[in-house]
Amino acid sequence: MTVTYKWWKDATVYQIWPASYKDSNGDGVGDIPGIVSELDYVKSLGTDVIWLSPMYDSPQDDMGYDISDYEKVYPKYGTLEDMDKLIKGAHDRGMKLILDLVINHTSTEHDWFKESRSSLDNPKRDWYIWKKPVYDKDGNRKPPNNWGSYFSGSAWEYDETTGEYYLHLFAKTQPDLNWENEECRNAIYKSAVQFWFDRGIDGFRIDTAGMYSKVQTFPDAPIVIPDFEHQPCKLYHQNGPRIHEFHKEMFAKITSKYDAMTVGEVGHSPREESLKYVGEARKEMNMMFLFDVVDLGSNPADRFDYKGFTLVDFKKAFISQSEFIEGTDAWSTVFTENHDQPRAITRFANDSPKFRVKSGKLLALLMASMSGTLFIYQGQEIGMTNLPADWSIDEYLDINTINYYKLYKEKFGNDKAKMDKLMKTINLVARDHARSPVQWDDSEYAGFSTGKPWTRVNDNYKEINVASQVNDPNSLFSFWKKALEYRKEFKDLFIYGSFNVKDIDNQKTFTFTKEKGSQKAVVVTNFTAENVPYEQPVDGKLKLLYTNADSFDEATLGPYEGRVYIAN
Repeated sequence: MTVTYKWWKDATVYQIWPASYKDSNGDGVGDIPGIVSELDYVKSLGTDVIWLSPMYDSPQDDMGYDISDYEKVYPKYGTLEDMDKLIKGAHDRGMKLILDLVINHTSTEHDWFKESRSSLDNPKRDWYIWKKPVYDKDGNRKPPNNWGSYFSGSAWEYDETTGEYYLHLFAKTQPDLNWENEECRNAIYKSAVQFWFDRGIDGFRIDTAGMYSKVQTFPDAPIVIPDFEHQPCKLYHQNGPRIHEFHKEMFAKITSKYDAMTVGEVGHSPREESLKYVGEARKEMNMMFLFDVVDLGSNPADRFDYKGFTLVDFKKAFISQSEFIEGTDAWSTVFTENHDQPRAITRFANDSPKFRVKSGKLLALLMASMSGTLFIYQGQEIGMTNLPADWSIDEYLDINTINYYKLYKEKFGNDKAKMDKLMKTINLVARDHARSPVQWDDSEYAGFSTGKPWTRVNDNYKEINVASQVNDPNSLFSFWKKALEYRKEFKDLFIYGSFNVKDIDNQKTFTFTKEKGSQKAVVVTNFTAENVPYEQPVDGKLKLLYTNADSFDEATLGPYEGRVYIAN
């Protein structure tokens, strides 16, 4: 495979969730001036691009993914002038800035939707997806079909004003835009895309990028969850009949005019279908997130249907992600955390006080060795963990978690075993775990704010915080910094090299090679809390590049130990 070098392939991206990053004015909510104040910190880690999660004006029903105005900033986060300072501040430091592009839906508070719902003959009526009710044999009004929302319940909401239902694949305050309408599409391109390129941003992470095109007959979805009335409906909205046409149009009209980075949240799709989005010759987007690793143990259609996974499953997920681009002109990504995922140390390693730092370094070493554009989520660099396992449901704020718990309780509230199991799963995989405030120091509220934060700070902030790590050469932060330096120094190997697992059936170790031309690296890791025997590969002379162990025995891998060797 011939490699085409691009800045966005070599980049390490640092994702910032604005509500929880840094509060500059003491109101308990993170903001853009707070982010600007920490740009030197972000740069010092060795990252190249900031991905800023939604900061647009919004009622905040879904933390900003319900946008009421694409061309304004949520007042608690700041102003357009603050955004200009952030863009300039990033560029002045040699970094780039990409934004979240949320264009499958808006908020019900967006002026477009207010017009659309006002009457059956409003010019913007067809900018959203409206359908008439259906009635059962007893005359009861029902939604147009049995599609379920990703946030539980029906994907349709009845609107009294005009006596019709509108589609919302997410919250009822997030109506889906009708991409079949060309006038609507052009308005999206102008307001959500061109407006921000004109202000100097460098690209977009594209939210729900496989969902814009719905099957226009809107049939009932197959019944796959018998206990519930509303069913998963991705069959009729994922990779829909016109989705690639829409992405090609957006690229041709807007994105192609810039040296932009675009990364799509396409979701779960067969390889052949996914490659259509990201093949270089396709001219749609640069890369996409593959969910093989972060979905481990969960039903892709229901994150709270959790069964667990093994290290072999973990390895197979990385193999799947690596094989995705082999023999193609496509590109891919590496990540284990984001705003929708729990903390990686809790999920994939060991967050106990004894092994938290070492296993966090193990994950850093592993990720820095993987091909593709690397994404790090805020707090990952210091080893932030999931929220305490003894938190009750009342502590959780995410709409997805809350809605699911309520619906489940209505069905199974009298079954203590089922409710306990659900709570245990929430304590492992809920989105809230990624959204607690960044832990800057050991002062009250972890240095995130001088006022009470919008959501509770993790109890372990005195042990895990930025201030205790930035000047400590043995800290997880310093290890991430070193790993990113090696990733850049040997980028042909680690970013572009081929990936080959050597011990696929071993449930304790994860050993793989990276090769590019005559260059070779061998990465060995132990994902257990015990010593395991290790025999160094003899195919070629190897030298140790770096390790997360203070000292080691050549014949043994210590608990959560990882090493990276390169051929002389």
